[in-house]
Amino acid sequence: MPPAVLPARPSSLPTRRTVLRGLGVGSLALGGAGLLGACSSRETQDAKAVSAGAGFTITDQRGKKVSFDGPVERIATAIIPSPSMLAAVDGRYDRIVGINESTLTANRQGVFGTLFPASRTTTTIAGADFVPNVETIMKLKPDVVLQWGDMGDEVIAPLENAGLKVIGLTYGTQEMMETWITIFGTLLGKKERASTLLDRMHDEDTAVRALVEQYRASTAQKVLYLKAASDGFTTATGSDYMTHWTELAGGTNVAHGLSADAPQVSTEQILAWDPDVILLSAFDEKAPADLFADKALSPVRAVRDRRVYKVPLGGYRWDPPCCESPLMWRWAAQILNPRTASRNGLRERIKETFDLLYGYDISAAETDQVLRLDLNAKSAGYDGFRA
Repeated sequence: MPPAVLPARPSSLPTRRTVLRGLGVGSLALGGAGLLGACSSRETQDAKAVSAGAGFTITDQRGKKVSFDGPVERIATAIIPSPSMLAAVDGRYDRIVGINESTLTANRQGVFGTLFPASRTTTTIAGADFVPNVETIMKLKPDVVLQWGDMGDEVIAPLENAGLKVIGLTYGTQEMMETWITIFGTLLGKKERASTLLDRMHDEDTAVRALVEQYRASTAQKVLYLKAASDGFTTATGSDYMTHWTELAGGTNVAHGLSADAPQVSTEQILAWDPDVILLSAFDEKAPADLFADKALSPVRAVRDRRVYKVPLGGYRWDPPCCESPLMWRWAAQILNPRTASRNGLRERIKETFDLLYGYDISAAETDQVLRLDLNAKSAGYDGFRA
């Protein structure tokens, strides 16, 4: 069915520091209901594609036109979340020849490496700073390189100076993510499939909101997102994607009002916020057991009630925008509203999604792995994700 058209809310663009820190939480949520319906990227998108015989032209998110004479068969990308999205739009991994080091780590840790074994050994072309290894990229002979479009010339100019075609992308909001899907649909010759994925996202937005609607009348639960840092934790602010899926699920981000990107969070601040729920990033090894064992955090409501959870890791980490984001919305909805478990059907949605995106029949054991049943075993209500 066609997506509902919902009113958009004003927003500001995300900063690169949020992405550069690798938290994956992206940036701005674009606020609640306005996000999905209003941003039909096929109508108001930054990626305008024009067919030209056997070739085509894409206007990337820098506003630069990039033309191709024919099909694109070899893609190198320095951008961490893009390979899983390329594979989802393409239905295969075969065209990806170069990736970021962080992507390789995720592929080896999660189920994506099982879906596409080649992803575990793909050549790396950039690290956490996204500066491209041009010599390595040239040896891969890509038809196109995907790179951040808002990090300055230092990450793009070396590629273009070497004569490579570069598509510059920006990231952090649902709208930007939908634009990626549209760009990739054109780049891969899969426009109809890209449209199908977007329509499914719009439908899931409507469905998840309906799932939690009856609980919205009560006071929204306070949610804190934490990512491990060398000297403690950082969190996600109101301009991060985490705020989108938290609010969609019926909660509120306790760090919403903070202005800094990925700010440090002290134990004293966590105690002051006293969140009802704590969600731990999929970008590090910190687990609920670590917080349960931390005596300094024992007075915190979420710790006391054992409502601390590790974010799932599917084809990609579920914290930031990706093609599996609708699964994150359902997961967050059930975390905040355990009574929805019998109606949520997340495990079945995972099965359907992996079949649609990757052509893969995920097993029950692999679904357990995605949902981090081992790490979340002692967290309150997590047995609801077993059925």
